[in-house]
Amino acid sequence: MASITEVRVRYAETDQMGVAYHANYLVWCEVGRTDFIRELGITYAEMERRGVLLAVSEARLRFHASARYDDVVRIETRLVGVRSRMVTFAYELMRVDPASGATDRLASAETALISISPEGRPITMATEFRTMLEKALEDAG
Repeated sequence: MASITEVRVRYAETDQMGVAYHANYLVWCEVGRTDFIRELGITYAEMERRGVLLAVSEARLRFHASARYDDVVRIETRLVGVRSRMVTFAYELMRVDPASGATDRLASAETALISISPEGRPITMATEFRTMLEKALEDAG
């Protein structure tokens, strides 16, 4: 299963040369991740109301090209791992030419999120949510 989200690079996300600031790629990964979860049938807000809190514990990002002001960036998000306390997502970020649909790879990334208590301590992920993620991972495999 992959979730596809598109964002347009806003002027505020760029430097003086019109190139997207590197930290924005992680923000775009978060947009892709929250859309992925929504496509499973639950929003991040509802997940948190049910006591599932996830904190990014690891992030890896490799740049292949620069996004620029007004580019359309497609974020492809995949679930790649589920453990008792952790979930891992992979991302491909691509520039999309709106006229032709052609794409250029901008970055590839991976994030690991750990399930935490409201006090910030690692805990076992809620069974309901973990089961939902495991099913999504099985369906993708």
